[in-house]
Amino acid sequence: MKDRWLPVGVLAGVLFAVNVAARLVARLGFNDDGEAQDRVSLGMFVAIGLILAVTAFLWGRRHPAGRWIADIGAAVIIAVLLTVFVGPFVSGDSPFESGAGDFFAQIWLYAAFAIGGSLVGFLILVALGLDYRSQGLKRYAEAKMAKPRRVVRR
Repeated sequence: MKDRWLPVGVLAGVLFAVNVAARLVARLGFNDDGEAQDRVSLGMFVAIGLILAVTAFLWGRRHPAGRWIADIGAAVIIAVLLTVFVGPFVSGDSPFESGAGDFFAQIWLYAAFAIGGSLVGFLILVALGLDYRSQGLKRYAEAKMAKPRRVVRR
């Protein structure tokens, strides 16, 4: 059980740490510049997408699609909950201080970049033929070709 959920927790922690780092940079470096804060937020979402692309690529090689999708999904749900409920306190706000529109916009952006990054990583993996299923089919074909042909006598 630990072998399955520890990586999920670590991934959720890394995603939340990226959010905390972006909030600190925006708060300390660009406190009065709203446009710069938006760029920092966009950079955070791009970093989250890249992390999830790499994770989907690596986990997709070792596990069936159903498992790694569920694992990444669980990590993203944990991370987004931490991001929207705990993250604002890092930047000196409260979760609903900017209104419900900003609250839900952050959730939708997080979901879009998470799904997009995971999809890109998996599509690259499949295109290279390195995914779990392709490797299983390759091993099956090699095993079938390795058996000598059976001679039928009449």
